[in-house]
Amino acid sequence: MIFGTIFLIIMYLIFKYVLAWITYVNSLDSRLGESTWRWTYDYQVLRDRDYSDLDDKDFIRLRRRKNKLVTIMYSIFLIMFVAFMSWLSKFLILILN
Repeated sequence: MIFGTIFLIIMYLIFKYVLAWITYVNSLDSRLGESTWRWTYDYQVLRDRDYSDLDDKDFIRLRRRKNKLVTIMYSIFLIMFVAFMSWLSKFLILILN
């Protein structure tokens, strides 16, 4: 249970770090919006090039970077949820025994 607590604390710190990066990337261009929980409007198709990259390369690359950060954020959130459920079950077993 101690390792679970340490793991959750470390994951929380990584989560806050990724949120700070998303906030920073959002502040670089006003067209990205202020949302940290949503992907930008970029519907990528495998093996096809984003043709809007020809129009505004900097914005498209920034949008792709934000999408990667949001994906990492959701992955960390899912891992934290599963780890917390495991920690909570161990905690309840410890209390109830």
